[in-house]
Amino acid sequence: MANPLFRKKDNPVFKIRSEKLHQFIKFGIVGVLGLGWDTATLYGLRPFVGLTTATIAAYFIAASINWLINRLWTFRKAGNQHHFFIQWLRFLAGNALGFFLNRGCVFMLFHTSPVFKAYPFLALAAGSVAGMMANFHISRKMVFHAKPPALPKKTAEILPFQPERPVPQKAVSSRTAVANARNKVG
Repeated sequence: MANPLFRKKDNPVFKIRSEKLHQFIKFGIVGVLGLGWDTATLYGLRPFVGLTTATIAAYFIAASINWLINRLWTFRKAGNQHHFFIQWLRFLAGNALGFFLNRGCVFMLFHTSPVFKAYPFLALAAGSVAGMMANFHISRKMVFHAKPPALPKKTAEILPFQPERPVPQKAVSSRTAVANARNKVG
């Protein structure tokens, strides 16, 4: 008979890995959709505000939509202990590393090759890949984490009166005794 720790369905390690893998796949699907929103926003804004401003604005629009879908679908079971606005801000702040990896790659490609300036979609795709792993791990640990288990509150225990236990009549603290000793004239 096989050891139960080595059976995949019974081992909690495999459950955690399986859950993380499912979240990663969903996060990747949302990321591909985000690349679509990123690209559409960039191409829509580019004629009006230029390539650089459109690239920055497109990231925040796509990241906001990705946050919402990740909240509702990818990390649904993790719980949403934060108010949605606070969680959105945490998502944007937490994924700042991914932003710099993503847009750093995009701008580097824009400035090194005219092909990427002519076809920004290629640079956006490369940037998405560059920031994906950092964004997934940061989102999972800092934004969409489950609530820590509540610790039981410690309360004072009230004992019933015990008449057999003597109660000191003139109990004073050591501080009172020291203070009284200093004040004695003698």
